[in-house]
Order: sequence, then structure tokens, then C-alpha cells
Amino acid sequence: MALSAADLPTMYTLLANSLSGDENLRKPAEAALAQSENRPGFCSCLMEVITAKNLASQIDVRLLASVYFKNTINRYWRNRRDSSGITNDEKIHLRQKLLSHLREENYQIALTLAVLISKIARIDYPKEWPELFSSLAQQLQSADILTSHRIFMILFRTLKELSTKRLTSDQKNYAEISAHFFDYSWHLWQSDMQSVLHGFSLLAQNLNPNELHHDDLYLTCERWLLCVKIIRQLIISGFPSDAKALQEVRPVKEVSPVLLNAVQSFLPYYSSFREQHPKFSDFLQKACIKLMKVLVALQSRHPYTFGDKSVLPPVMDFCLSKITDPEPDIMLFEQFLIQCMKIVKSVLECKEYKPSLTGRVMDESGITLEQMKKNVSSVVAGVVTSLLPSDRVVLLCNVLIRRYFVLTASDLELWYQNPESFHHEQDSVQWSEKLRPCAEALYIVLFENHSQLLGPVVVSILQEAMNGCPTSVTEITPGLLLKDAAYGAAAYVYYELSNYLSFKEWFSGALSLELTNDHPNMRIIHRKVALILGQWVSEIKDDMRRAVYCALIKLLQDSDLCVRLAASRSLCFLIEDANFSENDFSDLLPICWDSCFKLVEEVQEFDSKVQVLNTISILIAHVGEIIQYADKLVQFFQKAWEESSGESLLQIQLLTALKNFVVALGYQSPICYNMLLPILQSGIHVNSPDELLEDSMLLWEATLAHAPSMVPQLLGFFPCLLEILERSFDHLKVAANIIEGHIILGGSDFLSLHASTVAKLLDLVIGNVNDRGLLSILPVIEILIQCFPMEVPQLISSSLQKLIVVCLTGGDDHDPSKTAVKASSAAILARILVMNTNFLAQITTEPSLLLLLQNAGFPVDENILLCLVDIWLDKVDNVTSIQRKAFGLALSIILTLRLPQVLDKLDQILSACTSVILGASEEYTEEESSSDNMSPGRPHVPSKEFRKRQIKFSDPINQLSLETSVRDNLQTCAAIHGESFNSAIAKIHPAAFAQLKQALKMS
Repeated sequence: MALSAADLPTMYTLLANSLSGDENLRKPAEAALAQSENRPGFCSCLMEVITAKNLASQIDVRLLASVYFKNTINRYWRNRRDSSGITNDEKIHLRQKLLSHLREENYQIALTLAVLISKIARIDYPKEWPELFSSLAQQLQSADILTSHRIFMILFRTLKELSTKRLTSDQKNYAEISAHFFDYSWHLWQSDMQSVLHGFSLLAQNLNPNELHHDDLYLTCERWLLCVKIIRQLIISGFPSDAKALQEVRPVKEVSPVLLNAVQSFLPYYSSFREQHPKFSDFLQKACIKLMKVLVALQSRHPYTFGDKSVLPPVMDFCLSKITDPEPDIMLFEQFLIQCMKIVKSVLECKEYKPSLTGRVMDESGITLEQMKKNVSSVVAGVVTSLLPSDRVVLLCNVLIRRYFVLTASDLELWYQNPESFHHEQDSVQWSEKLRPCAEALYIVLFENHSQLLGPVVVSILQEAMNGCPTSVTEITPGLLLKDAAYGAAAYVYYELSNYLSFKEWFSGALSLELTNDHPNMRIIHRKVALILGQWVSEIKDDMRRAVYCALIKLLQDSDLCVRLAASRSLCFLIEDANFSENDFSDLLPICWDSCFKLVEEVQEFDSKVQVLNTISILIAHVGEIIQYADKLVQFFQKAWEESSGESLLQIQLLTALKNFVVALGYQSPICYNMLLPILQSGIHVNSPDELLEDSMLLWEATLAHAPSMVPQLLGFFPCLLEILERSFDHLKVAANIIEGHIILGGSDFLSLHASTVAKLLDLVIGNVNDRGLLSILPVIEILIQCFPMEVPQLISSSLQKLIVVCLTGGDDHDPSKTAVKASSAAILARILVMNTNFLAQITTEPSLLLLLQNAGFPVDENILLCLVDIWLDKVDNVTSIQRKAFGLALSIILTLRLPQVLDKLDQILSACTSVILGASEEYTEEESSSDNMSPGRPHVPSKEFRKRQIKFSDPINQLSLETSVRDNLQTCAAIHGESFNSAIAKIHPAAFAQLKQALKMS
């Protein structure tokens, strides 16, 4: 039943009670509101509460009503079949009401309504709400400051929402909005800019003490800021990128210089307002940062237009001067300096400003688009080069290293108070969020662009810093901090700098000596040495490895957590290096393990634990003799898992490390089962977190692959696999390997215990997965039948019927995956005919199979077995050698059928059998010799792979003689068909008959 105006008092009471601290009032009110939200008229009642003049002071109730309104719009504005929701008439009413209530005084309510309007516009504009923008534009003409501010809030939110729609029609609509609104927004922004600057001038002279005027000025400032955001949105989303369209975007050239002037006009007020007018000082910070962000966005979206001489030079000059020679107050304005660095970095690495090597796309004039791009690029590249002459590049490099890389007093205090936080802030923070990482990112790009010029410069700074601060220094002096900065500069550009700096000489003459000084203050240098050893890994030659390994192990035992974490990270790089020398590292392993275990216990932060776990995992995966450390690792994993409860990301790292541990232990892996199997069971349980499932299954797969034998507890996990696949087929490939592991290791015990689960599992998969999924599971069915030819076919009868349907109705053979599915399915059926002949004959006449085939559109009057013969003949060249032999043996058995149609296929059957026999001997010889070559020198351990080879070599298909089978079954065929057989044989081409006699060794 719809709600009406009569329900307004009730609605107000429910909203008021929902805010009550009394649970007896709040709970029923919330329940009643939840039940009402899908009723027609609910949103209209809320709108009346929001706009009621007599409730203007009831801000909490009105705000709650606006939130309920927004949430209901999200859920019910689109037409839903399961709810009457909001009728079209009510929608018209609400849209009109929203546009008539623009002068909302409460900011939070106004913001919620702006978001709400943007959500409706995304669905309704322009089809159902074509007047939205024209109505807002009309009301702007006569609006006061507050109303115009609220309108611009709506415009910004709506334009932002519409900009995310990607259909061509939506983008065309957006371009039209941009054309309509840009000029008005731009002129209003310029007008507001003059008003704001005038107001600031009066404030600076203390000529405007009236607080009311302050409020109006601040509202104008806020509107100005919204205008900036709208202008950015219109230029970014309202025009196609000039990097693709090669069309100049006029507003970029018009707006960018003015935005830059605005920044320059605001900055002088930044310092004077901080104490006297903190509210306006906060605005100035936001404004300057936003203006610079807009310039960054314009350069990224429209690089060619931004590269114009009227835009790029003044912007770059301004940014470079602020970076290299900032006023004292600007040095404290870190976010502003970050934006300046981002612009310079973006210009330096912009691919549109560099020659490109792409294909030729001709336009109508005959000039390639590529040539047009090159022409523009060369012009802009010239502008960039003129802005960065050699002396300016060298100056910028020096300033970045000597000023921005140097640790500050606040950095050192943070490090002292919380070394873990300091490590992760320096190591993992987004480069665009903090000043030092941003300076480092700019430096790396600058060096890459000017490596030949800057290589000697960086080496010179490094030499100066090392000479000015001997390794014996213990005080934190400017010289020590400069050396730390210079070491960082050398670490970040190791690849290019290696042409100018010998790592061997640097390590022997300085880095190794730094580690002899154990004073606590030397942690600053020790951390950078750890960083360098990881970054310069490609330059560490054979004669240096031992010394570097020893240095890193020493750093891993440092008293400072930050240094140890840096050493842990670098150790990963050295161990994963292709030239890692296990011989040089092996005697360091005991200390290394102990240091890692100790470190993971001492660190408190989540990121630290994940990092050290990753180091342990990499160590396990890359070092050899792990068995002597197995007990310690088992204890470590046991404790780490218990302490990681509820921390899924940490447990994922643990599962990965455990998998590496199992692989490293190999056939000795059962020594860790007491710890491993409970962890594995918790990961694959149906109630375990979804995010642990993939890594738990990989651990399960590895455990089976490296188990010397099946143990009861591991065997008991198998039903979990069915529960996993009932939820999703996402991990089917790994699941197939797990099933195979159970078959090979568990043998008859596995089948007797889990026969019904196997049948359910295969029936679940076949018919419900795509071709790729089938190709994962079919080898499992083949090995299952190979191991249990008499028991399994009857057990999985339903699945086999589906495979027959796949073979006979499998779709387009031009698709390689469908061909592979058909061929593999046919090979399984051929194997069954050879090893359990009566069963296949029986299943092909089952009524349930005939019904499946009928539903798939296959004519049921056909002889199914003879139809399979056609598939075997067709796919004999699409399968492996052992499957080809199964095809040959199956075809030879077909010769014994008492069906006259067999003679129609006699020529093809004998031709296929001849081909298999003559092609087989060479293939088998190669296969056997390669397998024999694998066995010498290997320990005789009945692992999964060993058992798999045993099963392969004892395969009955391998033991049977195809020549004998064809010879014997030809005699049977002759006896059955008599003269008709002789007539069919006579029709065989003499050359083909001669090959047959050769294959059957008949004289």
C-alpha cells in the first residue's frame, strides 16, 4: 500500500525514534523504516521531511531522511521485478521537488542531495530528465551565493557521475554538456577569482573585520573550488584525448596559464594567513594543491595541447623554480612541492613527447597519423629540451639528492619511535603521497633521460659524501646524512650507474667497511647498504658473492629492526638471482634461519610479518639441504599459523611457504605431517575463508605430489574436494591433479573408501564445464579406468554416457579445443572397449543414453557403437601414441561384431590399424629410452611421479599386441561374414594391402 501525506507524522516519528539512544524505541523504528522503503510514496514522504520549513532546525532528523532517501534511490530507482518500488509519477514529482529545493542551508544534507541527484541523473539523463542541466543553468542566473554554491555542488557530483559512463552515446551527451557549461563555469570561476583575491587583499590589510563578510567570502571560495573541479571534469571527460584524436583542445590553452597565475597569486597569502586566518589558510592549501593537480591531469589527458609554447614553458619554469629554489614557507608546504615534482616527472616520461615506432595509419590527405604525431612530438620535445639545458638538469639532480633525499629530524624521530613504520613508509608508500619518495621517483626519471650527463655527477656527489664522512664517524652530522642520501641516489639508478661506478671497488673500499662500525647511529648507513646490496645484485660477480652474502647476514642480525627488514628484503633479491651460489651460502644458513625466525617473532606490524615470511618462503624454495632445519621450520610454521588466526593475507603467505617446504622436503615430507595436515584441513574445509582456498588447494596438490605413500588422514580429506567443486569450478585444474594424486597414491583403498564421491564429482563436472575444464578432467578419468578397468566404468556410468554424447554431438571440429575434447573422450571409450568390452556394449544400448542423445538432437536409430567407430577413425591422428594404440585395439575388436556394416568400414579400419602399427614402434622406443634415462641415479622412492610411471609401463594397452589382435580378429571377421568378407578385402587398394601384410608380418 502506497504512503501518502497522511503518513508524514508517522514517518517523522520513526526517523526521530531511529536516532534514539533507547534501544526499545530505535529497533522497532529501524525495522518499520526498512519495511517501508520499497513502498510507493516512501521517498516522497522523506522529501517532505527534508524540505519542511517547520523542521529546518531538526537537522539530525532531516539528515537521516536524506540518507534513507539516497539509499532507497540506489536500490529502487531502476525498475525492479521483485518490487513495486518508485512509480513513474512519483519519479517525476521527486525530480521536480529536488530541483525546487536547491537552497539547502545544512552542508551535509546539501551534499547528500547532490549525490542523490547525480545517482538519478546517471539513470534518467537525458531520456527521462532532459531539463536537468537547463533548469540548473536557469536558476544560476538569479541565485545568491549559497544557492549557486549548492547548484555547483550538484553540477560537480552529476558531471563526475556521468563521466564514468562509457557508451558512445553517453560520451556524446557529455561532450554536449561540456560545450554548454564550460564557458559559463569558466567565466564564473574567473569572476570568483577576482572576488577572492580582493577579499584576501582586504583580509591581509585587516580592512574586513566583519565575520558575516568572512562567511560570504568563504562561501565564494568554496564555490570557486567547486568551479575548478567542474572545469577539470569538463575538459578531461568532455573532449577526446588529443593523444588519440590529434585535435587541439582549446580550453587547455585557455585555462592552464590562468590556473598557473592563480597559484602564483595565492601563494603570497599562504604564510600570512596561517596564524591570523586559519580557515582561509586551509582553503589556500586546498586551492593550490587542487590547481596543480588539475594541471597534472590536463597534461596527462591532453599532452599535445599542453605542450604548446603558451602552456608548457611557464608551467615547467614555475615548477622547476619552486623545486630548486623554494621560499622558506614553500619548503613546509610539502603537498604543493609534490605536485610540482609530479608535473616535471610527468613531462619527462611522457611518451607523446618522444619519438614513437607505431604502424602507419593513413588519413584522407595522405599524411600518416604517425607522421603527424611525430611532427607534434618533435616540436614539444624541442620545447622540453630548451627548458632543461644541461646546467639546469645538473642543478635539479643536485637539489633532489642534497635537499630532498636527506633525512629530516622528524624522519629520524619517527624511525627511533617506530622503526617498522619508518621502513614501510619509506619502502612501500605510494611515491605520490610523500615528498621524499616523490623526489626519488622524479630523480629516477631524470637520470634515465640524462644518464650520460648525470652518471659522472652522481658518482662525484657519492665520492664527495664518502670523503666528507669517514666510516668511523658516529655522530649524526650533515655529512652523514648527505652520505645516506648519496648512497640512496646510487642505489635507485643501479642499472645505468654501473657504467660509471665499479661495484667491486665500491663494496671493498667503502660499503663493507661501513659494517665494521656498530655504533647505533650507523643504522642510517647500514639501512642504505642493505638497500644497495639488493639493488646492485646484477653487478655482484662470482668473486664477490661470498663477501656480499656475509655482509647481508650481518645486517640481518643488526640491532635495528628497520635495518633488519631492509636486509631481509635484499636477501630475497640475492637468493632469487639466477646466479645465486648455494655453495657460498650454505654454511650461512643456520644463522640465516635463526635470524629470520627471530625477526618474525620481534616484528609487530602485519606488513613486516608478511615480508619476513616471504623471505623464509624464498629461502625454502631456493636452498638445497632443508632436512637438517626441518624441525625448526615445523615449530616455526606451527606457531606462526596459530598466531595468524583471522589474518587471511598472512595465512596466504604461510600457505605459500608451506608449499615450498613440502616441495623442498620431497619424499621426506611426512616428517611435517603432524603440523601440516591440520593446517591443510582447516584451509580446504567448506567453512574456511574463500581467500585461503586457492593456496590451500595448491598446498594439497603439492602434499600429494611429494608423498611417498597415502596416509589415512590425507585420504580422509577427499570429500572436501566435492564440496569445493559444488561451490565453484574456479580451481578445477588443481582439483584434477588432486584427484589424480589420490588415485595413484591411494589405489584400491581410495576407490573402496570414496567410490561414490568420485562418481558424484565427475558427474558434477562433466556437462557443467567448458572445453578447457573438460580437458583438465579427462586425463583423470583415463587414469582411473586404466587402474580399475572393471570397477570404475560401472561406477561412473552416468559420466561416460555424457562423454558418448560429447563424442557424437560435440560441435564444430574446426575449434581446436573441441577437437581435443572429442579425441580424448573417444580415447577413454576406446580403452573401455578394449579392457571391459561387455560394459561398453551394454552402455551404448542404455535407454538413458538414448534419451540424452535424443535431447542433443542425435538420431537414435543409429548404431551407437558404429558411430563411435567413425569418431575413432576420424581422431586417430589427434591423440597421443598410447591413445592411438587404444584406438587401434578398439577398431580391431569391432571386426568381431556380427554386423554387415563392419565390412563397409573394413578398408578404413585396416588402414587405421596399419598406420598405428607401423608408426608405433619408433614412438614407443623413443618413449621408453627417455623414461629409462630418467631412472638412473634417482632414489627408489614410491612417490607420485614414480608410481605414475609404473602405472604407465604396466598399462594393459602397452602389454597387448595390436598385430596379434588385428590378425586374430580378421580371422574371426572372415569366419562371420564368409564370402562378403573376401569381397570387401578384394576392394582394398593393392598398396594398402601390401602395407597391411607388412604390419601384420604376413608373408
